[in-house]
Amino acid sequence: MAVLADSDTRWKWGALTANRIAPENSDIRLDGYLLRGRATPTARQLQEVGVHADSLREVTAVEFLRTMAQESYDVLVLALVGGGVQAMLHGLKRVWEERPERPVVVTGYVGVVYEKLADGLLLRHGADLVLANSRQDAERFRAVYEGVGADSSSVTEVALPFLGGEPYTGAHDPYTVVFAAQPSVPDSRKDRTYLLNRLIQHARKHPEREVLLKLRSKPGEHTTHIEELPYQKLVQPLDPPANFKLVYGNMGEVLDRTDLLVTISSTAALESLHRRIPTVVLSDLGVREVLGNHHFVGSGCLASWDQLDEGHSPTADEEWVSRQGVCADGSYATAFDAARQRIAKLLDRPGGLPALTPYYTPATAPGYLPGILARHHLGPDGSPLPGAPAHDKEPGPVRQIVRRAARGAYRHGVQRVAPVIRRMGEL
Repeated sequence: MAVLADSDTRWKWGALTANRIAPENSDIRLDGYLLRGRATPTARQLQEVGVHADSLREVTAVEFLRTMAQESYDVLVLALVGGGVQAMLHGLKRVWEERPERPVVVTGYVGVVYEKLADGLLLRHGADLVLANSRQDAERFRAVYEGVGADSSSVTEVALPFLGGEPYTGAHDPYTVVFAAQPSVPDSRKDRTYLLNRLIQHARKHPEREVLLKLRSKPGEHTTHIEELPYQKLVQPLDPPANFKLVYGNMGEVLDRTDLLVTISSTAALESLHRRIPTVVLSDLGVREVLGNHHFVGSGCLASWDQLDEGHSPTADEEWVSRQGVCADGSYATAFDAARQRIAKLLDRPGGLPALTPYYTPATAPGYLPGILARHHLGPDGSPLPGAPAHDKEPGPVRQIVRRAARGAYRHGVQRVAPVIRRMGEL
């Protein structure tokens, strides 16, 4: 099996998905490829994810396609943003034209799908399996494909591959409140400072509790989304109490000691609900599509900091939870059976698999597709553009230093310069 990922969270999803959909009781080889870009994970981020691969290397899109033309895999998982999936589908279609057999191509979403539903889905169309993390998502995905006249048979219901851990059995000592931060939600300094102040206020109001701010990345690191205003920097002048702490690490390990999980709309809420940990989705900033917390309408989890300060502990709606692929009822062990069966059937297909057929083509989306492909240095037919970057060897010491410097400059621009320019534009 092979996985191509473009960030730490997508590597985690892709690698764990590959293990979940592999034939049961079989030893698989997992080769990982990290797509070179702004969110390429650091060594620390990869270690925190904690997913083993037999090999792991960084590649450009063109280099990856050239590798896929030579290597033989049974299954390829594309753990990328929608545009990246679409570009790889067209590139793979071209490099596999002359091959009698090709891998089963699998893609999907890392977590809650609360924005750009049609756009993201149509960019993923053409994969053999488009994984839906819940019954609700599977229904929505099929409706989108059928609504534009595209084949919906690729949609396969599974669950999030990183759910697990022991069910919550009662309060720890000390009682621990965890706020799961998100890199891009909310995105304004005002809102992020408000949330941070309320978290610190909760710690002061409840000195007997341990209050943790769970962070996704350290300053300078990128995940799936760009974080312009890291909480680590916002907290520096606030002088929080001793029972308030910043924590990193694997979310599952943090949940092992969590008594109350609080978030805006993080996928961590689903991990928490899977373990039946009391879970709050904050309503303080409104219930809005731009925040993603509208996804949790009907869950029984929406609440405010005022309610939490007074001791509120929510009870999730069982029917809502069952539609979200959370599998708190113990059915997680069979959640990937349908995907495994579909893959086995495709691999046994007489004569091999047909060519990949994405919904978007130069004929159906002539004003959109070429730009998507060009971002990955591919032409309209999926072939590499002249001058496309491709490296067969590890870069030398000088090139590595230049690359690190370029990434540092980019991140400085995103985190420091861009916010200042936007504020000046608002004057």
